[in-house]
This record gives sequence, C-alpha cells and structure tokens, in this order.
Amino acid sequence: MTDESSTDQTEDQYASSSSMRHLLARAAFLPSLAYNLVMERVTGRQWFNRVDQTVILGALPFPSMTKELVDEHNVRGVISLNEDYELYFSNSSDDWLKSGVQFMQLSAVDFFDAPEQEKLIRGVRFILDMETNGYSVYVHCKAGRTRSATLVGCYLMEKYGYTPEQAIEFMRSKRAHVLLHPPHMEALNEFYKTCASPRVTPDGDNKTSQDLKTEQN
Repeated sequence: MTDESSTDQTEDQYASSSSMRHLLARAAFLPSLAYNLVMERVTGRQWFNRVDQTVILGALPFPSMTKELVDEHNVRGVISLNEDYELYFSNSSDDWLKSGVQFMQLSAVDFFDAPEQEKLIRGVRFILDMETNGYSVYVHCKAGRTRSATLVGCYLMEKYGYTPEQAIEFMRSKRAHVLLHPPHMEALNEFYKTCASPRVTPDGDNKTSQDLKTEQN
C-alpha cells in the first residue's frame, strides 16, 4: 500500500467516525435535554450558576430566560458551544441582538468532542472584552457541564492563573455537576501549556485556588 492510499484510507476512516459522532449526538439530544430538565426539577441542580463577576455557566438558554439574563444578570454576551440543530429551542443570533446581546457560536459535537484551541482562544478573548466593559457573559452548551465548562475553565486559567485542576475545582464549587471527559481535559491542558497567563500578586506569588475563592465570594 502506498503512502497516498494509506492517507486516503485514514481520511475516510476519520470522516466516517466524525459522521457517526454527529449522528449519535443528534439522536441523543432530545432525550438528554429532557433529562436535564427533570434533574433541575427533582434535585438541587440549577439551570445556570454565576462563576465570577463576569461569567455565568449554564445550560441551553430558552427565550423565556432572556429578560432575566439581561435585566437581572447584566448579560450582554452569549457564547454557545452547541451545534446548529441544538439551538432550535434557543434564541437566534438576531434574537439576541434585538435584546442588546452579542452572540458567538463555537460549536463542538456533544459527548465526543472538545472545542478546538482556536475556538477556545476566541471565546476567552470575547469574555475578557465583555469584562472590560463591565458586562456578564452567559456561556452554555446543552447542559452547561462539559463543552461550555471547557471554555470557562480556559477563561479561569487565563484570568486567574489557575492550573487545569484548580479551574475544575473552582467551577465545581460553583456548579457541582461540571463533568469533563478525556478530550475536554486534553483541551484544558493544551490551553494551559500554550495560552494561559499566570496571574501574579504584588508580592510576586501566584494566587492559589483558595485565595481566589475567598476573593470572589
């Protein structure tokens, strides 16, 4: 087998695997969304939680939530990690704009894929730009626990100098059901190695996870 035919076979296998991931995620969307709605009703799980003064990490925002998010939580930016079909029950970009909210979509396949590094970088910059203007950003996927948590973890590492482990610990202190799978951990680790900037205190020491929890509570 030539190198060229081997490459073609590998690309075909990847395309087939990607198609299967998309199909499985699409098939599971409605049942898993219904599961999240039930869990909110029967447990102490909340649809969204504020992580710090800028970021709210949450599940799919329904149009009925728009006024609360804008008026009560100062949300002027929304980042979705959903694919297009998942946003059927949410606002469109135009709907958000009508409410004075900027919308960014950084799609990733549910259950299987983490956001690409380029998307994570764009998302973190979007959040930091919103923070500069004193606004809040609602970061979501379907359940607000995996894809969106990956982006929020990157934001925490960039802003506060957390390690990936500290970022996860801090997110879980705010939203206990955050759940990151191996691809999402790999994405966090890659961002930490290549992009995250440590935050240093005036005496030259990096702030610890506990320091930052105390500061933000």
